[in-house]
Amino acid sequence: MTQTTISTQDVSYIAGLAKIAVSDEEVAKLQQELAAILAYVAQLDELDTSGVEPTYQVTGLRNVTREDSLIDYGVSQAELLKNAPHTQDNQIKVPKVL
Repeated sequence: MTQTTISTQDVSYIAGLAKIAVSDEEVAKLQQELAAILAYVAQLDELDTSGVEPTYQVTGLRNVTREDSLIDYGVSQAELLKNAPHTQDNQIKVPKVL
């Protein structure tokens, strides 16, 4: 197992990417924690997974899809738009939601 070293600059850079302000004490603590995480992940690299099938779905469920098809209900778009209180460019106009 190789020792992974994380510099204080690495921690500060990662914190900057995450938009997190960290103190010098937090940088030192995070430096140790990130090094421990990377050391654990390095252990996983040592495992022999040559005979292990990839696991994409453990429950056996599958996506159920259907073909898109146009259903004619006998009502035109213009008739449906007449029911809307406000329309614009052949669409129903609704208030902005922010």
